[in-house]
Amino acid sequence: MTRNLRFRSIESRIVTLFLVLVVALQLIGLLVIQRGIDNNARLAIGAELNNGTKVFHRLLEQNAQSLRFGARLLARDTAFVAAIGNNDEGDRATIESALENSGRRIQASLSMLISDQRKITATTNRAQSAALEKMALSMLDAAEATDGAIGIAIVEHRPFQIVAMPVKAPITIGWIVMTFPIDRQLASDMREISALHTTVLTRDQQGRWLQAGSTFAAPSAQELLEELQALGPTASALPFDVTVESDQYSARLMPIGVDDGQTASVLLARSIDEATAEYRRLERWLVGLALAGIAISVLVIVFTAKRIAQPIGELVTTAKRLEGGDYNTPIDSTREDEIGQLANAFDAMREGISKREQEIRRLAYWDTLTNLPNRAQFVLLLNDALLEARRRGEALFVLIMDLDRFKHVNDVMGHSFGDALLRQVAGRLQLLLANRRQSSAQVARLGGDEFAVLLPAASTAAALAMAAEILQALETPLSLEEQTVDLGAGLGIAGYPDHAEVGETLLSMAEVAMYAAKQRNDGAVIYDAAMDKSSAQSLSLLTELRNAVERNELRLHVQPKISLATGMVVGMESLVRWMHPERGNVFPDEFIPFAEQTGFIRVLTRWVMEKSAELCGELAAQGHHLKVSVNLSTRDLMDQDLPVMFADLLARHKLTPGSFCLEITESAIMDDPVRAQHTLERLSAMGLDLSIDDFGTGYSSLAYLKRLPVNELKIDKSFVLNMEKDEGDTKIVRSTIDLGHNMGLRVVAEGIESEAVWRLLAELGCDQGQGYFMSRPIPGDQMIAWLEKWQAPANLVAAAAGNEVAIDS
Repeated sequence: MTRNLRFRSIESRIVTLFLVLVVALQLIGLLVIQRGIDNNARLAIGAELNNGTKVFHRLLEQNAQSLRFGARLLARDTAFVAAIGNNDEGDRATIESALENSGRRIQASLSMLISDQRKITATTNRAQSAALEKMALSMLDAAEATDGAIGIAIVEHRPFQIVAMPVKAPITIGWIVMTFPIDRQLASDMREISALHTTVLTRDQQGRWLQAGSTFAAPSAQELLEELQALGPTASALPFDVTVESDQYSARLMPIGVDDGQTASVLLARSIDEATAEYRRLERWLVGLALAGIAISVLVIVFTAKRIAQPIGELVTTAKRLEGGDYNTPIDSTREDEIGQLANAFDAMREGISKREQEIRRLAYWDTLTNLPNRAQFVLLLNDALLEARRRGEALFVLIMDLDRFKHVNDVMGHSFGDALLRQVAGRLQLLLANRRQSSAQVARLGGDEFAVLLPAASTAAALAMAAEILQALETPLSLEEQTVDLGAGLGIAGYPDHAEVGETLLSMAEVAMYAAKQRNDGAVIYDAAMDKSSAQSLSLLTELRNAVERNELRLHVQPKISLATGMVVGMESLVRWMHPERGNVFPDEFIPFAEQTGFIRVLTRWVMEKSAELCGELAAQGHHLKVSVNLSTRDLMDQDLPVMFADLLARHKLTPGSFCLEITESAIMDDPVRAQHTLERLSAMGLDLSIDDFGTGYSSLAYLKRLPVNELKIDKSFVLNMEKDEGDTKIVRSTIDLGHNMGLRVVAEGIESEAVWRLLAELGCDQGQGYFMSRPIPGDQMIAWLEKWQAPANLVAAAAGNEVAIDS
């Protein structure tokens, strides 16, 4: 019987395999036939387009013959020839009338007479005659030699057939020229004859396609032009595909004439859907037959599958129980075939999943180190306790504590010692709750060295008492591995309903109170809304700062940099100002440090860079080539994409790298010297000048600074402001100038507020300076006006020149 069951199982697989093969053969045959249908349809469309070109040429030839016939009749009309010979005003009217009547009969758009002096003497359309004059004159010799000449002319991007016929009496006394428009009428005639969409096109000397008439509707014709423009040189006399309003067409481009660099062409298009309609009906029949064959195959498959469906259905029901979390019901199976083996495998899987889910649940909601509830489990317990407190109208408190000096213990004694210490703290807290017989109280480890206690049905006094006991328990020294450790903790308290009604919010408020307790070193602290004020202000400031960039509230100010020797303006430093719609002018000291803390300083730096580049370009256009200095923060130096951003900025504004000088503080460099040096080297390699800002106030090593690719040192204004009165400051400035020059650097002093300081700095050899004596920071859009007014004090420039002469001698 076992062999019989196995045979039937294998037999069902064989039957299914053959059915799959049948279906595959049906689909492959269908695909081959479909491919053949498409190929045949394409060949038929190609033949139609080929015949269409012949038909269109025939239409053009018929029109040409009509023009020649009309022109010949008129040229041989005795009265018309006599009127040309008389050449008086009365005969001119006769000539023009004859031209108009003859042109109307053959539907010519223009009829004109050219005299034997090759001048236009009569015309039915003067504007068109003037445009066609050059083309017409070029045809006269050929017309006289062959009794008429035909050509293609393009006037205002519209093609015309043009015929020239000599008027002889018996010698040539003039020429009749007639034109026939190649426009939508001719395209419509072609459409009626051949069922092909026809579009008359011209292409100007710049390669742009223009439409002169089409059987497509206006939007479709415009879309066709765009498609043709996109194809470019690939659009040729060979068939190609175009899409017009989601319909696919096979098209062929047929040149019909060239005039003064312009090309006239006709585009013939055949709808692929229309051409393949009959084929598609045949294809649907084939699909129907294939589906019928597949349906019969499916019936056989269903019949075969029923023999094994029932036991598999039982296993599906078992799988749904497992999906619902029922891992306790065992799976019984007495079968010994493949289905029986599958049932046994399901039962083994059920037992394995049950064990793993228990372990995952323990890891998800319990702290593996202390075996206490973790933060996720504590939040669940807190939410349940809040529901119960609301129902009973009771208060509830959360206590959160953070151990003091635990990080120091971890660093000194190692993580294994720290873990053992946390287990002891957890044990003390559990013991404390057990001794107080707080059956409903819960202790949890939130993470790191943070623990929490949940006190349901408690008062503020009870919460404070519990906090005092916890702090006392933690202050008792802990003995571990022959080491005695003093810890202590900061503890925060928040309660329902006084502070919050949501679990996460209550937990957050208790954490705020805990941080306040650690700052004050005050043991336990109950939450107060004032504690959150600074956080809310910081969040509000960040939001407003983001909006300031989007709403264009920031303003670029610049402070000129002056050569102390010549008094010439050589550069400017870019500064940012914030014009708040409510607070008014917000000074940089109020938002720049915050922007650096939050990382928003990168956005501000990019804004300043962009505006500085725009201003630098405007100044250069006015003949003021100034080097603009921009400050970089620590976060900017850590950004490895900064050189790429600068390269893009310079390219967009068409500026040279020498237009910028990037100022970096010493402290910014020393935060991560290796990474900072890498960024600075990349910027320097691009050709950007680099400057050490506020030199002398940082903590950098001179040996390290020697390796930096800098071009400039800026002396901090704290040494410059009082140097005329403080000899110590003067010595520091002199030493800094000498140091900078010895390192081959340019030295700039900031904070120049008097003539005496300018003079003293010039005597010490300082290269450049900036300060209120020259100019306060001014709006960037006022810089050009300031430059036109600036004039350095003559006595200072003369004194500086004298110092240079003295130094040279």
